[in-house]
Amino acid sequence: MTPIPPDVHRSYWMQTADMPSSASLTSDAEADAAVIGGGIAGLSAAWELCRAGLSVVVLEARRLAGGVTGHTTGKITALHTTVYDRLRTEHGEDAARLYAASQSVALHRILEVARDLGTDCDLERRPALTYCEEPDGVEALRAEAEAARAAGLDASFVTETGLPYPVAGAVRVEDQAQFHPLAYLRGIVEDLIARDGRIHENTRVTEVDSGDPCRLTTSAGHTVSARHVVVATHHPVFDHAALTTRLTQHRDLVIAGPLPSRRDPEGMYITREGGKRSVRTTPLGDGRRLLIVTGEAFTPGTGEDTEAGYARLRSWTQERFPGFEESHRWAAQDNSATDGLPLIGRMRAGGENVYVATGFAGWGMTGGVLAGRLIASLVTETEEPWAALYDPGRSGAALGSAPAFLKTQWDTAKHFVKDRLETVGEGTNGPVGALGAGESTVVRAGGGPCAVHRDDQGGLHAVSAVCTHMGCLVAFNNGERSWECPCHGSRFDVDGEVLQGPAMRPLERRNPADLDLDGRPDA
Repeated sequence: MTPIPPDVHRSYWMQTADMPSSASLTSDAEADAAVIGGGIAGLSAAWELCRAGLSVVVLEARRLAGGVTGHTTGKITALHTTVYDRLRTEHGEDAARLYAASQSVALHRILEVARDLGTDCDLERRPALTYCEEPDGVEALRAEAEAARAAGLDASFVTETGLPYPVAGAVRVEDQAQFHPLAYLRGIVEDLIARDGRIHENTRVTEVDSGDPCRLTTSAGHTVSARHVVVATHHPVFDHAALTTRLTQHRDLVIAGPLPSRRDPEGMYITREGGKRSVRTTPLGDGRRLLIVTGEAFTPGTGEDTEAGYARLRSWTQERFPGFEESHRWAAQDNSATDGLPLIGRMRAGGENVYVATGFAGWGMTGGVLAGRLIASLVTETEEPWAALYDPGRSGAALGSAPAFLKTQWDTAKHFVKDRLETVGEGTNGPVGALGAGESTVVRAGGGPCAVHRDDQGGLHAVSAVCTHMGCLVAFNNGERSWECPCHGSRFDVDGEVLQGPAMRPLERRNPADLDLDGRPDA
């Protein structure tokens, strides 16, 4: 087993998986299908399409699985907190059954692929549990257990778990799984390449023309012609169907550290209490496992103190797992559709041959594999029975979730206007001259908002504070040293380079020498 590297600020999965590297696209290309995005959804779609006999090219803006997939917790389960009681209430019992069946198919697809490819990905069968510590949460979990069982899962309500602390109750579903997600995808990539699939990293697609064939243009000016295009970029960056208005973003903090195997809680656990807490382990060898704890959910771009969030998560973990010492920490970003169901299928307004996969609501391991299988079935005209459930153009999807939809729009409009009114005077975190190491502020400079960060060596980094996606103002994440947009979740490093879309262009750099260190407003 690979030893834990010393860099605590990176995902354990990314540190310990030797993902194959691929050259960027350097010339025009053609394929039956072009997949934009190299996470689990994009790679699963590419692999399924390649197996179906299509020529495939994958275009990834940065590194394979380096985004959301590389920062997951790696649970493979059809139990998604309390989704089934809500589904049968809002969408009907048939929807709940289809959801359970499709998520279970994705789970078994992972097991099947790992077995057939001989992939060593620390795959383990474990029960999944949604629990509560407070008695007032028991009634909801009893209802969820009944709804999940009615939907077809092997679900039960229990009061005893493998956790080292008492719970008031839990929904338990047997025979779920967990794995090393990047080790699993390494097997997918190797098999995809063996089947003559093409992969190009560091190749950002900036435009999609949905003609027949479709025509993709990269930031380097090269083009790819393809009959079918899959947009698997987490947030749909080519949003012809206005899917942005139906998605909300959130981030979760993750900490991890070694645990003696004898203290393994032997399951995958999650609760919505206390800002969400998720607990699982993965094997390290030498009689140890890595305890992975997730929580402190927040909306990116709101300027929350993420360092304080990490401290709260660490304190919670040390209280329940005495002796815990953090060896890794990272954060994950997820998006959710306003009606609670992923958006997988034809983008509709983007053209009949453009497909999208998004809105997995934190359950991207089964969601991404399901998306690959579903999109491949649409392309080959062998539709799955649950295609309509996830169809991005499903009837009433936005209207049926009107309160959530309207709140999303209001939050975006609020940030667009309110942030500009507040970005005056001495800045959002005081004047530039008063910034200490690791601190940031947003000030007026040169007639516009300027995002300024002072690094640990005392140097200043200055960029435009206007997100290049739709113009909202970014705020600083002090735990990850990144600028984030509160409207649609785009993320940038301190020099403005894109870390996460939907933004495709970096923040414009500013000259720190031109800043007023006292923070006086522009004349």
